[in-house]
Amino acid sequence: MNGQTISVLFLCTGNSARSIMAEALLNKLGHPRFSAYSAGSHPTGKVHPLTIELLESLNYSIGALRSKSWMEYTNYQSAKFDLVITVCDGAASEACPNWPGEPIKAHWSLPDPASAEGSHADRLKTFSEVYKELERRIQHLIKLPPDPLDREEFKKCLEERE
Repeated sequence: MNGQTISVLFLCTGNSARSIMAEALLNKLGHPRFSAYSAGSHPTGKVHPLTIELLESLNYSIGALRSKSWMEYTNYQSAKFDLVITVCDGAASEACPNWPGEPIKAHWSLPDPASAEGSHADRLKTFSEVYKELERRIQHLIKLPPDPLDREEFKKCLEERE
């Protein structure tokens, strides 16, 4: 990770909300030091409409965002990731594929906004709360030193809740 672009894969089960928001956030806030991607173990095949609504309201370009399987990133021709971060407990408890390279793996336990109930405003509020927590964690990530002491120390810093 010394001086080069740091590639990060955010994983979730459905790849429709949390991991998509994390991808968009890190690509916006961490550019050019970071390059973010997202995928799901059992992708829904579409980005959740409230994810799109929230990101558009925050002036994100959403054209390239899509729900996809983590299998897209498992072959030897795939991008090599420096970090793989699960953002839901379901994906964290699954047997993940072997990722090309030797990425540092971390877990951020976040509630699933896609399962929120209530009015449109209530559900959008839940999406906003998850977005804010992701933003807080990503701000912490981009402030970490570019050359950590070692992989375990970096992982520990990455998983701190501040």
